[in-house]
Amino acid sequence: MFNQFEDYVRQPDYKHKIKIFSDGNQDYVPVLQEYYNKDCLCYGQKIKTKNGEKIFPPIKRKVFGNPNIDDIDTNTNECFNTILRNRLSRLVRKSQCHAKNRYALNNGVALFQFYWNFICCEEKTLTPAMMEKQATKIWTWSCVA
Repeated sequence: MFNQFEDYVRQPDYKHKIKIFSDGNQDYVPVLQEYYNKDCLCYGQKIKTKNGEKIFPPIKRKVFGNPNIDDIDTNTNECFNTILRNRLSRLVRKSQCHAKNRYALNNGVALFQFYWNFICCEEKTLTPAMMEKQATKIWTWSCVA
């Protein structure tokens, strides 16, 4: 994932740090250090805990750099993960439609990325590709524009 991320995002430096927020999974810490100098990162974690049915308020903590504690949030990521699971049967938990090989999974995700960035837009005015100046119109699945 970080190899692909590196292709799309400008390499951070001390002046232009990259902000990354995640859940409390500690596996991200060594991986981020492998790909980025920690002095070029503003990395924070939002840790959610529950005890049975009781859900505790999330704990936000700074890991690298000095991110604003109020900015540390994973709601956008969690929302997008839900969208992926709702629209890509290969990513649904406990499903018979699981991805049987990496090639099929990569193709399914690539197709969804194209749809999400070039075709889908909620307010029908701008797609993400149009906002980033990568497209000038909303694309469709048909060959006729």
